[in-house]
Amino acid sequence: MSLSKLTRRAALALAASLPLLSLPTLAAAPDDTLVLELSTGKVVIDMRPDLAPKHVARIKELVRQGFYNGVVFHRVIDGFMAQGGDPTGTGMGGSGVKLNQEFSSEKHRRGTVSMARAQSPNSADSQFFICFSDAPNLDGQYTVWGRVSSGMDAVDKLRKGDPSRNGVVTNPDKIVSAYIQADKK
Repeated sequence: MSLSKLTRRAALALAASLPLLSLPTLAAAPDDTLVLELSTGKVVIDMRPDLAPKHVARIKELVRQGFYNGVVFHRVIDGFMAQGGDPTGTGMGGSGVKLNQEFSSEKHRRGTVSMARAQSPNSADSQFFICFSDAPNLDGQYTVWGRVSSGMDAVDKLRKGDPSRNGVVTNPDKIVSAYIQADKK
């Protein structure tokens, strides 16, 4: 066997014995980075206009209007998700603009940010949720528009409660302020 074949085999054997390294994901562009300053800490969300361009555009519009500032997380189910974006804090309100669904094959995993909606697929408005853990039962049924890139610890700290199950969130945590990274100088 030639030396080059031995060297190649040795390199392949060495590579196979090393643990797989996970490469960091590329951060979103500043104009596609949403920052939520929560009462529990800072959350950075990489928005995905490649998956849901109309939803991302609407979220940016609402953020730039200050719509989410002071809005609570009204439904927080331990091990499932935290839902906010309703200015009334009841789960029944919104901005008044319904969006047509932009479903994709993107999976609902820990840190996925998706639009909340009523029974109609085309009823998303301003409410959204962040998954605490994988939720494959939601895949293909809700519009995924982002992923938490940092700050899941702040999401995990949100006070739990679900008004639809008589578990009202007492003194719910809120979005103190929301901004698009590109807008901060």
